[in-house]
Order: sequence, then structure tokens, then C-alpha cells
Amino acid sequence: MNAQTRLSPLTAGEAGHHTLSLVTPLPETLPEDAGLVGRDGEVRALQDFLREATAHGAARVVCGHAGSGKSALLEAAVQAATAAGMRVLRCAGIRGSNPSDLSGLLQIVWPVLGTPGRSLTGGRLDALEMLLVDGSPAPGGRSRLSFAVLEVLESVSAGQPLLLAVDDWDALDEPSREVLSFVARRTDGHRMALLMTARPHRTRLAPLAGLPELPLGPLTSAQSTRLLATRRPGLDAQAVRELLATAAGNPLALLELPARSEDSLPYVPVSSDRLAAAMAPGAARLPVGTRDLLLVAALHPAGDLPLLLSAASRIGGTELGFATLEPAEREGLVVFDGMRLLFSHPATAGAVVHDVDPRRTRAAHAALAAVLARGSVRMLWHLSQAVEGCDPELAGRLEAVHRHALEQCEPAMAVRLLRRAAELYLTPEDRGRCALRAAQLAHVLGLERMTRTMAHRALRRPLGPLGTLCAEALARTGGAHPPADPAVWPAPDGVAEQENALELARITAPVIAGDDARAEALLAFLDGMPDRAYDPRLLQAMATVGPVRRAATVLAGVSAVRRLADMPVRDLERLGEAALSAGDPLRALELYRQAERRHRFHDVPDQLPPVLLRQGLAHLAMGDWGQGGHAFRRCAELAEDHGQDHNAVAARLLEDLVRGLRTGGTVRPGGARDLEAARRSVRSIDAILAVGTACALAEGGDFDAAFRALSALLAGPRVSAASLFALVTFAEAAEAVNASAEALAVLDRLEAELGAECAPGVTVRFAVARAVLADDRDEEALFERAFAEDLSGWPFLEAPLRLAHGRRLRLRRQFADSRATLRQAAATFTMMGAEARAARITAELRASGERPETGTPGVPGRTSARDLLTAQELRIAELAGRGLSNREIGELLDLSPRTIGAYLYRIFPRLGVTARAQLAEVLRDHQAV
Repeated sequence: MNAQTRLSPLTAGEAGHHTLSLVTPLPETLPEDAGLVGRDGEVRALQDFLREATAHGAARVVCGHAGSGKSALLEAAVQAATAAGMRVLRCAGIRGSNPSDLSGLLQIVWPVLGTPGRSLTGGRLDALEMLLVDGSPAPGGRSRLSFAVLEVLESVSAGQPLLLAVDDWDALDEPSREVLSFVARRTDGHRMALLMTARPHRTRLAPLAGLPELPLGPLTSAQSTRLLATRRPGLDAQAVRELLATAAGNPLALLELPARSEDSLPYVPVSSDRLAAAMAPGAARLPVGTRDLLLVAALHPAGDLPLLLSAASRIGGTELGFATLEPAEREGLVVFDGMRLLFSHPATAGAVVHDVDPRRTRAAHAALAAVLARGSVRMLWHLSQAVEGCDPELAGRLEAVHRHALEQCEPAMAVRLLRRAAELYLTPEDRGRCALRAAQLAHVLGLERMTRTMAHRALRRPLGPLGTLCAEALARTGGAHPPADPAVWPAPDGVAEQENALELARITAPVIAGDDARAEALLAFLDGMPDRAYDPRLLQAMATVGPVRRAATVLAGVSAVRRLADMPVRDLERLGEAALSAGDPLRALELYRQAERRHRFHDVPDQLPPVLLRQGLAHLAMGDWGQGGHAFRRCAELAEDHGQDHNAVAARLLEDLVRGLRTGGTVRPGGARDLEAARRSVRSIDAILAVGTACALAEGGDFDAAFRALSALLAGPRVSAASLFALVTFAEAAEAVNASAEALAVLDRLEAELGAECAPGVTVRFAVARAVLADDRDEEALFERAFAEDLSGWPFLEAPLRLAHGRRLRLRRQFADSRATLRQAAATFTMMGAEARAARITAELRASGERPETGTPGVPGRTSARDLLTAQELRIAELAGRGLSNREIGELLDLSPRTIGAYLYRIFPRLGVTARAQLAEVLRDHQAV
């Protein structure tokens, strides 16, 4: 008998033959199992399958990739069937084996062969035993085998409902597969369930064609995170992110992948015995050349096939051709897309090289270094993995090339280069410098474990005074101890200490932002570095601790920075954050869009969520609520895909805020846990939500509550930067509740406090707010002064200004001018997505004499709405009428969202509409405008 065959021992329940007149009802849920996290839909489907089979027979194929949880679902179904009184017969294939014919079928029928009372089935069991166990010829030969097995199973199911559980059907011997697929098509009318698991194949296997399938896809990021929390508690955030990325929703990989250790040399993707056996069971039997090709592909997944073949040829000293790839493709380990090798799953790379000898791995790294571009980041990285001992010359090259990795949007690779350089240097000073720089970069990336490790290593080496303070602060990452007081920091001496000072300021600023004394000390320290006044880290730190007090200085520094194309993407993001905090969301948006393009060009989508989140904040500050909501949605989706829960939570809270602003509805307050997570992404999330909630009250028409809320936010001794974005809304609410005098007093105090450091955008808001609050005596001068400001980049300021001016014109009975101004305001509010404003502006237009039909009696006019627009304007109006956003229209027409907004700004007054929803009706009915 085949040694690979697994025979299920007879249990008392299986050996005893009895008939059940009534079957225990199936449980409402399958047995609770942490391995079934995220499989609620599949569990319900199996419950329905068992009920169907108990009634009149059924068959299912659970289809999924290695490690997707097929066996766990099968086991849960077996337990449920057993609890319900069904008899269970089972078998399982073993991958990587060479099973003998009918060995799988023998596993199924073996318990039946030992059943007492064999006269029930006549000689059929004897014939099966002769064929399956003894190998003797049976009457009718194998041609009657399928029918004989079916007759026996039908006889068993007649006395007791039967579940046939087949694990890894596609790994069974071919005759067993054929018989089981024959039985699967003939369960109808019998209380028999046949449940099989199989892996998907590129072409549908003929024996399974037509059978109902239950496909198992990957778990979502949220489900994967929950599985890790349930089965592997205690992992730090860095390990969770790495596991989520490598496992890609595969349950077995989530449970089996070891947490990456940077101390292991040479580098090789990680795996485990069980995971390697599941994902690459035939890798050990592949030809040597194929294994070498897979090894270099796992070490350098970005390489094209000719380069990988060249490297693999160097390992064994034998020229390898394209045919070397074919055995791995037949095993389903890789696919070739015409240029590159792609592993069937991210975890397969580790599985195929699991337990490879370290000497062969070093040889593979050396071979890759020999064929890659000389002096490139990847070439030096692989060379560093091939050497043993110290190599100061190579360490210096690694330290120098880490800057190129930063420019190529590979900060994680930069950390690894510096870490390896610290190991290869000979002198303690060089080792300490590289270890500290690696810790600083790891802190930027949020790699807390790596930050602490490298900081502690740096502290064991000689560092300067500021370097020591920086390393101590990094070593406490994630702890409760604050950094040293900036008042006691020594002045930097030399370029290296200046770099450490800037990094120390970047680390310290978020921690002390609410401490006025320490914040002033940090600002004074930064003022003492005039030769680094335009460094993005200095500007970011200054904007973090003094967004209002140093706004003008920060924005002047951001504007003075040149050569943005040569700047690392992290510095672009720092400049964007500085501009956003200091009150220039338009400049911030430009910088964040450049950062987004860099990340997309270098194909690092996991770096996009924080960039999209801040793009949304910039749109929110500009009043472009439609684009802000779109950016927050994109951020939340990407963050959830990459396991960045803090970014996802912040984006969802802000998306809900945008919804409240657009509709004037209630903004859902975030829970304590959500707010705590969101603060990791946006430190000022509490202030933003408070200001946005107050503005939503004004949009909904509750001016009294809005005025009280905004007054409280603007009245404190430390006014937040977010509150200054609501100055115009504050003025509108005050004017609506006849509190203009109180509001003017607040504006006077704020202007006096800000003084010369008042940001240009805030100056424009002051001018518009004063015009909104103007009385009859000075309204003309104040409106003239406000309209004289450059409002081209501030539509959310221009719209309320025109609304207030149109209302004043109506009160002065200048109805024609009032209508024109109000239409412009309506168009701008619609472009912003301010849906709640539509009804109020419509009422103002009607009060100023607006009618549904316009035109001069007796004079033929252009009666079709299409006659009023150019072809481009008509196309944009039609798309907007269908409900497409400005960004979606821009993508279709190859225009920017801002250009689409400008088109709609002109279209709305021409058509006499105030909302996008009216466009479709106007264009459809060809009504007179």
C-alpha cells in the first residue's frame, strides 16, 4: 500500500451501523475558530450547503490558493456535520508526493470496509476490498469502479446522512479524482454531501467542470489585522505592517510568517517550514539552475528576466536560458509577464528560498551585484550582503548612496544602507554617525522598533552633544519621557551638529507644541541657525510650534525654497505641512501634489495615504469640499489596503466632517479610540473637527449655535491655526444674529495679536470678514477693499463675499446687479460642493426678482440652453449633470479639477442654475434660460 496514504482510524460511531430516523438539526453557526476570521460569508454558504445536502444531496468545491483557509473551512464543516448526526468519510491528498492509484479512494471507503453487517451491500464491498486493498481483479474491472463506489455510498447514506470531506482533491491520484468527480455529479436524491477543496488552476480542470464552487479570496486588510490581533497578539506596528504587506490577505501566511529580523545576514525573504511546504511544495525537486533563478528573483524582484538569468548563471558557472524558467512555471510558483518574473504570491518568494544555504545566498547577492549598474543603490546593497567582516571602503559608498535612495522614494532602503554601513565601518565615530542617521530616518518612517534599536547602538559610540541628545530622544520613541528642554540645548558646532540639531528640532516640536515656554525656547534655538533658515525640517518645526506666531516667517521660507525637482520627497512633504500649518493651503496643495506624483512614479502606494490626507486638508481649508471629500475617500481606501489604521480613521472622520459641511447636517463626533488613532496622523484633528463642526452649524442655518461655538474658539489666549480659517463663517454667523459689534471686536484683537506675522491668506480673510460685517456707513469702502484682494485662488472667500454684496445690493434695490452677483456666488458655492447653500441663495435670487424664465418680450432669444455654451462647456455641463465630480470630469477631458471648476463658474450664471442637479434638467428639456 502507498506509504503516503492516510487512513482514518475507525471510531465507535463509524464502526456501528445504525439508522437515524431523525437527524439532529444543523447548528446555526459553524464551530468558532480564530482561523475563520473574515470568512463569515463562506461559513454561511457551507451552512446552507449542509442543509441542502441533508435534504436531497449536494456537492461543492471550495477553491482557493495555498494557505487561504480551505482546510480550516472543511474541518469546521466536518465538526458541524458530526454534531448534527451525519456520518463523515474523508480523505486528503499530500502535495509533493507521488500517490499510487486509488490510494485516495481507499481513504474514503476504508471505514465502510470495516463496518459490521456487510451483507447489507451484498458483494459490492468484497469487490471493492479486492480491488482497493489486495489489488486483485474485480468483476467488471475498473470500468465498473465508479458505479460500485457510488452504489456503496448511496447505501450508506440511506441509513444515515453522509458527508464526504475531500481535502486537496487536486493532489490525489488521478483514478481517485475521477471517481470522486463522478460521485459529485450524482448526489441528487440522496442524503449525501460531497465537499472538496482544491487549488485554482490556470485552466479549469475537466473533472470539476460544472460543479458548484465556493471561491476563497484574500482577507481584507481589516480582517487580516483582526486575525493577527487574535492569533498573534503583542506584535508592534512595524511588524504588523510588514506582515500585512507580505501576507497579502493569506491567512496561513499571516499566522506563519516570522517577524523580519534585520540582524540576519545575508538578507533573504523570510518564511517557515509549514508555509514553505504549502506554497512551494515542489521547489526542492526543481533543477539546480531553476532554483538559482528563483533565488536571485526573490532577492531582486525588480529585475527583468535576462538580468536574473545572467546572475543565476554566475552562481553555478553554467549558462542558463529561458527554458530554465519552465519547471517553476509548471509548478505554479511564478508567472512571466513578458519582462519580469512575478511570484504567484508575495510570500512565495520566501517559500522557494526557505532554508537555502547562507553561502549560496551570498553567492547570489554577489552575482546580482556583478550584473547590476555599477555604483547603483541596488548594486551596492547586494554587494554589502555578499561580504563578511568589515569593509570601510564599501561602508563609505553605502553612506554616500543612501541619499540617492531617498531621492528615488526608497527611504526604507536608505535605512538599510545606513544600518549596514554602521556594521562595515571600523571606527566608532563612523559607526555612531551611521547608526544615528539610520535611527533618524527610521523615525520619519514610523519604524519604532528600528528607531530604538539603532538609537541605542548610536549611544554606544562617541557622538557630539546634540547628537547624543538626538539619540536619547530617539531611544525613547514610543515612551512617555519627553525630549530635553530646548532651553538647555547647546549651539551647534559644525555641519554634523547642525544636522543633528535640525533632526532634534523635528523630533521635539510635535511633543512640546502645547507647552508655550518650551515652544518659545525651540523658536529661539531655530532663530540661532540663520544659515539653515530655509531647511524644510526647520520650517516644519517652526510651523509645528508656532503656526500662528511665525506664520509669515514660515511662508516666506517656503516660498524661498528652490530646485524642488531635486529635493527628496520627504522634504516636499515637510514644506507642504509647513505651508498648510502656517495658513497657505494653496501652496501646500501644490507641494503635496508633487509628492504624490513622485510616489506614483516610483510605485510606492503605501506612502500615498498621508499625502492624500493632507491634500484633503488643503482642499478643506480652501473650501473646496467636493475635492476634499474625494481625497479623504481615496486616503481611507489606500490606508485600509496597507494596514494604516490611523490614517484610515483620520480620513473617515474628516470625510464625515466634509459631508456635514456640504449638507449642513450633523457631524458625528469621533469616539475616544478613533480620536486617539487619528491624532497619530493629524495632530490638530481635535481643533479641525471643532472648527468644522461649528462651520457645519452655520451651513445648516443654525447661526446662533455657530456664532457661540466659533466665538469660544476665537476667544482663547492661544487661537489655533484651524480657527483662523473660519473667520468669514464667524462673520456670517455674527451678522445673521445681529452680533456684528462683538465680532468686530474679536477681529480687532486678533489682528493686533498677529501683527506682522499675519499670513497673507489670513489678511484676505480679515478683509472679507470685515466686509461681511460692514454697516451702511463704510460698507462701500470695505467691499471695495475686499474685492481688491487677489481672490483668484480663494473661491471659498469670494463666494460669501459676493453673497453678502448681492444681499446689500438687493437691499439698496439694485436688483439687476444683485442678481448677477448672487448668480456668481451660487456658481462658486456649487463648485465648492456647498449643497446646503442652494436653498438660501435661491431665496435671495427670488427676492431680487429672479424668475424661472428670462428674456425680453418680443425679442427672439436663444431658447436652447445648448446655444449658450461652447462645445467644451456643453460637454462639461453634461458630465456634471450626470453627477461626476470635477476630478472625474478632468480625468475624462485631460483637464485639471481647478480648470473644470472655472468652467462651471462661467456655466452656472449663463444657464441661470445654482446647483449641479439642475443641469441635467435644463440640458434635457432644452428649456429657455
